[in-house]
Amino acid sequence: MMTSKEIRESFKSFFASKEHKIVPSAPMVIKGDPTLMFTNAGMNQFKDVILGNAPIKYARVADSQKCLRVSGKHNDLEEVGHDTYHHTMFEMLGNWSFGDYFKKEAIEWAWEYLTEVLALDKNRLYVTVFEGSPSEGLSRDDEAAAYWEKYLPVDRIINGNKKDNFWEMGDTGPCGPCSEIHIDLRSDEERAKVDGLTLVNQSDPQVVEIWNLVFMQYNRKADKSLDPLPAKVIDTGMGFERLCMAVQGKTSNYDTDVFQTIIKALGALANTTYGDDTKKDIAMRVIADHVRTIAFSITDGQLPSNAKAGYVIRRILRRAVRYGYTFLDQHKSFMYKLLPALIETMGDAYPELIQQQTLIEKVMKEEEESFLRTLETGIKLLDKQIADAKAKGLTVLSGIEAFTLYDTYGFPLDLTELILKENGMSVDEAGFKAEMQKQKDRARNAAAVETEDWVTLKDGDPEFVGYDLTECETEILRYRKVKQKNSEFYQIVLSRTPFYAEMGGQVGDSGWLATDDETIEISDTKRENNLAVHLSNKLPQDLTATFIARINLKNRTATECNHTATHLLHEGLREILGSHVEQKGSYVSPSVLRFDFSHFQKLTDKEIREVERYVTGKIRENIIREEMRHVPIAEAKEMGAMALFGEKYGEDVRVIRFGDSVELCGGTHISSTGRIGSFRIINESSIAAGIRRIEAITAEACEDYFYAQQDILTEVKSLFNNTPNLTQALRKFFEENAEMKKTVEEYVKEKTVQIKDALIKKKQVINGIDFYVLNGPFPGEVVKDIAFQIKGQFAENTAFVGATEYEGKPLLTVMLSDDLVKDHGLNASQLVRDAAKHIQGGGGGQPHFATAGGKNTEGLTKALNEIMEKIK
Repeated sequence: MMTSKEIRESFKSFFASKEHKIVPSAPMVIKGDPTLMFTNAGMNQFKDVILGNAPIKYARVADSQKCLRVSGKHNDLEEVGHDTYHHTMFEMLGNWSFGDYFKKEAIEWAWEYLTEVLALDKNRLYVTVFEGSPSEGLSRDDEAAAYWEKYLPVDRIINGNKKDNFWEMGDTGPCGPCSEIHIDLRSDEERAKVDGLTLVNQSDPQVVEIWNLVFMQYNRKADKSLDPLPAKVIDTGMGFERLCMAVQGKTSNYDTDVFQTIIKALGALANTTYGDDTKKDIAMRVIADHVRTIAFSITDGQLPSNAKAGYVIRRILRRAVRYGYTFLDQHKSFMYKLLPALIETMGDAYPELIQQQTLIEKVMKEEEESFLRTLETGIKLLDKQIADAKAKGLTVLSGIEAFTLYDTYGFPLDLTELILKENGMSVDEAGFKAEMQKQKDRARNAAAVETEDWVTLKDGDPEFVGYDLTECETEILRYRKVKQKNSEFYQIVLSRTPFYAEMGGQVGDSGWLATDDETIEISDTKRENNLAVHLSNKLPQDLTATFIARINLKNRTATECNHTATHLLHEGLREILGSHVEQKGSYVSPSVLRFDFSHFQKLTDKEIREVERYVTGKIRENIIREEMRHVPIAEAKEMGAMALFGEKYGEDVRVIRFGDSVELCGGTHISSTGRIGSFRIINESSIAAGIRRIEAITAEACEDYFYAQQDILTEVKSLFNNTPNLTQALRKFFEENAEMKKTVEEYVKEKTVQIKDALIKKKQVINGIDFYVLNGPFPGEVVKDIAFQIKGQFAENTAFVGATEYEGKPLLTVMLSDDLVKDHGLNASQLVRDAAKHIQGGGGGQPHFATAGGKNTEGLTKALNEIMEKIK
């Protein structure tokens, strides 16, 4: 039986023999493409070639691409683990032709690889072809069907509808019919009972699609019409995990060696065996799948966070932790311990897992521990909601409360239902789904972008001249209107441009497009599908004119100072902290630079000062920039340039050198370090386990910072009569202040005791309960102190009720002895919440102690009376 490693290599070897260039997998996390957060198909890295925005370097290409599908159109997350063949992270084997071969060869080679190289049973294979769409003038794909008839009986060539058999890149762009290959993995007995023909595309877990051959031959326009593509494209994708299932004779992807090593390691951790318990099996599949996704995301530079792609990764990690917590009794961090098993399975094909192992483990462990704390908080909140509901005689938790648990604390609905069931309650599932739909609608509306078709004025390929020029003559090649969030703007593509398009952490240039008669502002320059698009709120009156494209030189220069400073900073950090420091992200704008790097502890003040001195030393050396374009990447690495994890490099790269600092970089840089002038670190913090962030400023921003600090110092000195020794004056001031504070605290303490003693003398006894009631103007801290003193002195049948005000604001305070809570069923939190309506406020707390604030002091008497009445 072939192993997964052998299957992967056999695919690459087969297509290499068919004159395909075997290329490495692109990063799973996408940078520089606003339309995608993750690589969700093998074709993503060739998108620019397919759209005509990049030249065709190789007409035939094949690879094994790591992909992630959890959001948007391809949302498989909630299905993962519950069936045997859906995944978040998966590998896609694929072969491509850009204007070379087409349907005949794609079908012929797919059949040859499956039936001759892998020796899959021909009698278990079915294919689908596009049945056509008369409304769009598209006929059945008889061409593909005719090629398939050479290998399969006609009855195993199935017509498929547009949903299954017409592939589209998006609402607009390249598209075309596709042909899917399905395999029937059922036993001979089952196949004899039910014809596999009836189960194709019917979600049967044993009759599954393994390969999709896409024949891109049309371009979908914004008005939904179709034009023929000038160069036809073959784009195929085969799920590696499903293929392994078929080749290894399994009936589940999770039974293959791709997952079994991880599942067995998890079983040892959780003291359970896969296959013994259905719910535990689901949990083990979820975790085995998700640990791969999280590890590969971190190696590609995407850390868990609360925004965009980082939030998706955090959700996946938390989903795995929840399943481990609920079904495998894993109440401490555990997933990071599975990394050696993952490396054993995939480390050979993806060595970045081995190189980044320490970082992955640290990030995972910290994220797990953080979420487990959140989970505990959520459980306490749910316990309180259950208690409150029962106190009101309710047996159903509202959908809004269940959704808050899901959205804020990561509670899935099934975990909430499980805990509620244990307490004899249920949840308003319809209400929960309604809240979920509202959130999806909000997200969809916020992200909605409407683009019109490109209007082409001239043919040609855009040329970037911004490394050498800050302005140049240019013409408009094409433009289109974009509508987003109730605003309209235009994207403009120029024949030649000095404008740097946002990429690699460096913001895009702004500037102007001018003629003798008119000047329009370019607000930003973005990169979309490797195309530099200039953003403007309006179009020139004469679109066919020759323009001067001129960047905002002041902003560009400030950005270049900051960008060069990040290179010097990177070098300085490695020199001072050690060679373990690696760049994990950066942001460079005219006003600030941000640099993320691997390091496992907070920098000391001394280390920060040493780094600053190192960078400013390099600035004073006035090192001249050395720029080398089109350097073979192997040669660049020999020069000392480091390739960053998660970045996709071509065969030729650009190298920037400032002395000993050598980096692969496509950004713009200052001509010599001396022009940076000055450098200062303004903040250092942690953004994830093992990842630190430095924020710094240079040049004019640095001068402004120094002046602001000097102004503050001058102002503080003036408060101390411009004393020559400010430090000594401040020390004396704080010492005197501490003495005064101590005197005041002793006075307040003495007065508090007096107030408490007076309250005790005025004690009211009602129905056997001792009431201590406080009215008047008192600070909240004093009221709380008195309440706890009384409870400490009188442990039974005691109720303290405060209806006080301070600085015009009302305050309700309730303290109950433990026996009143336990034996009488009283709840201080509920009492103040109910009474707070009289003071136009709200509050809460614990069953034995709670407070509520408000706006209306005149309602204090009514609030006090209500609380007293309920306690009686």
